[in-house]
Amino acid sequence: MNTKNRYAGFTLIELMITVAIVGILAAVALPAYNDYVRRGKLAEAHSQLADLRVKMEQWFQDNRSYLNGAACGVAMPGTAQGIKFFDFTCPGPTANTYTLTATGIAGQGLGGISYSITESNVKSTTVTGGSAMASAGYASNANCWVIRKGGSC
Repeated sequence: MNTKNRYAGFTLIELMITVAIVGILAAVALPAYNDYVRRGKLAEAHSQLADLRVKMEQWFQDNRSYLNGAACGVAMPGTAQGIKFFDFTCPGPTANTYTLTATGIAGQGLGGISYSITESNVKSTTVTGGSAMASAGYASNANCWVIRKGGSC
């Protein structure tokens, strides 16, 4: 008969190594996940601006002017319609031109970024220096809507 007591379990070193590995994995995964969530929020601006542009073109077809266009008046989307991450504006449309703008809401982690589109379908992105989006690695681009860090479209 064996009189030796055998204990089953993990040593403190094994537990410390496991905790260190989990910490390293979390340090790598968390920033990637945060960027993934941020890019998902950006899609709201892209889809709403495209929808508003279509509404403006429909208005122009009916009225031969962008003035008082459906997307520039009281019909601008708001939080009641499920818009959470951007504020949409249409400053000063003329009979022949307009610019639709989506500005990120700082409280949603999108402070400092804005997207715009014109009647000519010219898309642009503006990122304010020192803002949350600039700190996250996003940059302005005058030719497209930025969807990734570094100003890539």
